[in-house]
Amino acid sequence: NEPGETLSSAALCGCHSVQLRAPKSFVDKLLVNSFGMSCFVASVLLVFIITIATFVRYIVKGDLYGYDEWAKLIAIWLYFMGAAYGAFNESHVTADLVVGFIPDGIFRRSVILLKDTISLGICLLFLWYGYDFFMFSLLGPVGTGVAIPMTSVWRIPMWMYNLAIFLGLACMAFYLIKYFLRDIFLLFRALKGDRAA
Repeated sequence: NEPGETLSSAALCGCHSVQLRAPKSFVDKLLVNSFGMSCFVASVLLVFIITIATFVRYIVKGDLYGYDEWAKLIAIWLYFMGAAYGAFNESHVTADLVVGFIPDGIFRRSVILLKDTISLGICLLFLWYGYDFFMFSLLGPVGTGVAIPMTSVWRIPMWMYNLAIFLGLACMAFYLIKYFLRDIFLLFRALKGDRAA
């Protein structure tokens, strides 16, 4: 990595160094800042809601009826925006341990491309289902926008939950495709270099 390309988070957690990629293009900056802001706001709201619910339940001895619907909605947005942020940073759990023991060359690039292919395939499958769930919850069972599914207490439309899943998976797919194409290029470059040697 070039200097200034990554930001170290070791100072924040006091543990081993974790490298975070700094966004360079306008699209990356827009998306990554959106992911970061969404995760921050969702985290604060989730802590606030759970703290209030705990206070009402154990101190006031009451019930904050239906708080779980809001907590689930915010948690889903937090999870899937965080997943998209993880896809940008290439920090998802993958077979990197295996790749770390293979010396740089064609075999290593092939294993990385296989890992990318599996990750992208699974993400695209879930993206297809995410789109299907989102459209079902947006248009309802008949497909006309009538009788759209909602939560039982606060009547929150279910498409708000499924939109987070669909958008998070779409952003993950965007970055997985980007890195898949990069790794194809790097494999061909390794093949070309091997033939030249």
